[in-house]
Amino acid sequence: MPFILTIILTLLLVTAIYTDLRWSRIPNWLTFSAMGIGIVVHVWIGGLQGASTSLAGLVVGLGLFLLPFVCRAIGAGDVKLMAAIGSMLGPFGAISIAALSVLVGGLYAFGAMSYQWGVVATSRRLTCATYGTLVIGGSTGVGDLRLPFRLRYGLAIAAGTLLFLGGIQPFGG
Repeated sequence: MPFILTIILTLLLVTAIYTDLRWSRIPNWLTFSAMGIGIVVHVWIGGLQGASTSLAGLVVGLGLFLLPFVCRAIGAGDVKLMAAIGSMLGPFGAISIAALSVLVGGLYAFGAMSYQWGVVATSRRLTCATYGTLVIGGSTGVGDLRLPFRLRYGLAIAAGTLLFLGGIQPFGG
């Protein structure tokens, strides 16, 4: 990866983490600018092949997080952040980072729930909710399973990106 993209990606992640923690938003000016810069740098370095790699990464990054957005599991800023990262790292990078982000996000959510409710209460609620949803097909009467706080998924995406850049590639490389 070109050094300029490393710098831009670092600035993107730091800014996204800050805005996500501060305002629970990842702004359009940040994500769309990063997408544009990713495409321009790839065109500058690789011509049409660079452009196709960048656009493919953008589409893959967008597509991978579109369903969770439609299901209201993540916000639109998270989807656009993943698309911006894909435009800089290409489709393989987008797929790898999405997988790492899901793993980190799961650990993050479990840790947050454990902290909020305690491990025993969380395990009981999750077991009852899973049983009630899968077996009974409805409510279990154990209360609402929604988290009393909001997860900032931009953190998981940033962590997944840093893991990928650090050499962890879940699908080989």
